Amino acid sequence: MIKKLLLCVTLTAVIQTATGADYNILDYGAIVNEKSTQAIQKAVDVCHENGGGTVLIPAGKFITGTITLKSYVNVHLQQGAQLIASLDLEDYSRSFRLHGMIFCFDATHVSVTGEGEIDARGINFYDPTQNHVYEEYDRNLTRQKQNYQPEGQVSSDGPIKRKPKPGMCLTFYHCSQVSLKDFTLVDTPNWAIRLAYCDDVFIDGLSILNNLLIPNSDGIHCTVSRNVRISNCDIRAGDDAIIVTGFDIDEGTPDYSMRDQKAARYGNKSIYAENYTVTNCHLQSRSSGIRVGYGQHPIRRCIFSNIHIYGSNRGIGIFAHDISDIEELIFSDIIIETRLHNGQWWGNGEPIHISAVSRFEGHSAGKVKNVQFNNIVATGEHGLIFYGLQDSQLENIKLNNIHLRIKNGVETLTYGGNFDLRPAADIKKQIFEHDIPGIYAQYVNGLTINDFSLQWGEKLPSFFTHAIECVDVNELYLERINADKNPACDECEIMKFERTTVKKY
Repeated sequence: MIKKLLLCVTLTAVIQTATGADYNILDYGAIVNEKSTQAIQKAVDVCHENGGGTVLIPAGKFITGTITLKSYVNVHLQQGAQLIASLDLEDYSRSFRLHGMIFCFDATHVSVTGEGEIDARGINFYDPTQNHVYEEYDRNLTRQKQNYQPEGQVSSDGPIKRKPKPGMCLTFYHCSQVSLKDFTLVDTPNWAIRLAYCDDVFIDGLSILNNLLIPNSDGIHCTVSRNVRISNCDIRAGDDAIIVTGFDIDEGTPDYSMRDQKAARYGNKSIYAENYTVTNCHLQSRSSGIRVGYGQHPIRRCIFSNIHIYGSNRGIGIFAHDISDIEELIFSDIIIETRLHNGQWWGNGEPIHISAVSRFEGHSAGKVKNVQFNNIVATGEHGLIFYGLQDSQLENIKLNNIHLRIKNGVETLTYGGNFDLRPAADIKKQIFEHDIPGIYAQYVNGLTINDFSLQWGEKLPSFFTHAIECVDVNELYLERINADKNPACDECEIMKFERTTVKKY
């Protein structure tokens, strides 16, 4: 019996040693300052075949295309280590789409850690002398008409024109138990990190430092993933910084299929993007600091707290522009600073934006319901927007202890005085002229505004109007409102209500 026990202990020790082994890429042929994709991949493959462990990236610069990460493998970037993106698109693998530097599919217990850096060299795949533009709105609907984003002028804020480029930099599809810790990711030409259909994700201490001129250089983009924890990150992105979406693999259809989720061994098997906790992060974006929404799958149960959003086109954006609902969201203890940027970026300087507007012709948008904003201090060049439609109304929106200052900006006259509801099927709902109150709400069932203060900046144009404007709001609760109309607007009121039932004031 004792011999059997000793044999069991010995075997266990051997297994633990094997699964905890280190695999230095130098031992597999990696060379500093040279292309090392095959050597790094060999280290990953051997590590995986031996039951798992750590692939070590030592100090030095190593050029690479796509590395396919596999179950039970941790890629660890030691201090001073740099993975440098290859500029040759032939070095990036393709399956259902072109991939970026690290790709992982249907795997479990995978991680990228360490104090090193991943440099995607994104600027090499763009032309900074030209604008990135596409047809999506009618200038004649804007306040500035043909002077809105005039043609033939390169925008100083970007976005700049795309050239052929690699795919999303770090992508995880149908993965369980994903950990990303401590490393720095810079200058991605596309989404920095995508987590699609993943379950049980832990992200901590990342720095994502993207070029703010590059379009679609999202920070951490989670699509139909669940049980995600993000903390202590510094993210600067040429698009949204932290994103929760319900995108199916086919993003251009109004409905979703469970086929791919059922076929995979790992990852999220539910229909929901759900159970997110995001805390202690600094975010900068040319679009939204935090974006929740878009996509066919429903989204629910997300908590965001202790966050600083600065220099962004939007602070917090919640978008029901597909048929799915978004519900049970809490945003607390957040400082927001927004501004209008020139160029074709989404957003108009609003610190908080909720809209339910379909992007598919003939389909109604889903509902946004049960959302709380607590202890928000915001400075922006636009008011707060809560924009529902008759067939896609917002429900039970609560604002508690909100302090808002609206200020003049460099682009106030050239871009201001408009609402931006992109993407929308109706071009009239894309970008259009609209006066700017401190809070604008329409088609909301249950809106609570408790402890709201508003300060207007100096020399604001008269299209900044009322403190609060509500249209087709049912059951409006107002308490402790410290606000006035814009002093530059003589005909404005503190409160303007149309077809609104006020339950308490």
